[in-house]
Amino acid sequence: MRRPTNYAILRFMVWRFILDNHWYSDTGRVKSLQINNPKRLAGDKSKSIDARPLLFPINCQLPSNETKRKKKLPLSSIGDCYLSLSLKSDSMARTSTKQSDKNKVGVFFLATLLLWSVSVLFEIAFNKRKELLFIVAGACFFQIANWVIRLLVSRDPLFVNTSVSLLHSTITSVSVVFIVVNQWLRNGLNGMFEHSELVGSAWLWAYPALCFSCGYFAYDQWDMLQYRLYSGLIPGILVHHLLLLVCFTLALYRNVTINYLILTLICELHSIFLHVRKVRRMAGIRDSKSRIVRVEWVLNWITFFLARIASHLLITIKLIRDASKFEKGIELPLALFGMAGMNLLNVSLGIDLFNAFKREKNPQQTSYHRRE
Repeated sequence: MRRPTNYAILRFMVWRFILDNHWYSDTGRVKSLQINNPKRLAGDKSKSIDARPLLFPINCQLPSNETKRKKKLPLSSIGDCYLSLSLKSDSMARTSTKQSDKNKVGVFFLATLLLWSVSVLFEIAFNKRKELLFIVAGACFFQIANWVIRLLVSRDPLFVNTSVSLLHSTITSVSVVFIVVNQWLRNGLNGMFEHSELVGSAWLWAYPALCFSCGYFAYDQWDMLQYRLYSGLIPGILVHHLLLLVCFTLALYRNVTINYLILTLICELHSIFLHVRKVRRMAGIRDSKSRIVRVEWVLNWITFFLARIASHLLITIKLIRDASKFEKGIELPLALFGMAGMNLLNVSLGIDLFNAFKREKNPQQTSYHRRE
């Protein structure tokens, strides 16, 4: 008879421990058990058992008749069961590590969102900045929209989040176009884009519109953190929202560069088609040859280059040219830092968009490479 290995003995001891302590549920499945020092438990001094923690997952089924009675199994029955206990696999370890990293990322961005919220409420309550109530109004409006969509349309967190984002992009785009056109019709283009106009004053309805949009970014940050609608060690979407919240809020506190920031929101015209594409795919419309999809991609690319890339580059160039006109302070460094971050995120978005375009144009080739 072959002599049992050290790991077999260890599994046997763990199984006896589980049975002796009735560590099984009503469904008959063994609860997970982690052994922090298997070397000590096995009493083995050799190198065949290391000191790494072992996790026995929930994958071992007890015999049904014994489960119902919840009695100790005879020794002969143990031999049929203990071999099904397995060590924690490498894939499980990697998944656990990724989950841990995601939790740390979530905690960091949640902490920044909490600090931001306290700052805004402090300004409203103690510094009597009632005009900042539009931030709260924006956050509440989009949260209510979230609840309505979740109640009436779908409970899928990604679908709900995308639908609310589409609503924000539409409202913001209409607002920005209205503000710019209204200012143009009232005072003409003469002096409209002068440094003093862009930095020191605010066009009609520009301040409330910026507050309202700021409230959306706070809501969306919370929604993505709540349902973990992000990926990666440094999620681009969370960084984007944090960057906007910092820049927008500081500008609103100091009442400077309001018009500059309104112009940056022209990119929401492109965001409309980004969200439309995502909703369309979730609705099952994925035929790249259909007219709707082709028109959507044409509008997607046009608005990407005009409303996002071109507008942000022009704003950056304008900031650099007028750098000497800024007073000493935080305005210019913050504006340049914010636009640099936006341009980098635009490049990353363009790469992702191009890859998505290729996948939709060649779905069969994409699936073939995945099978390989």
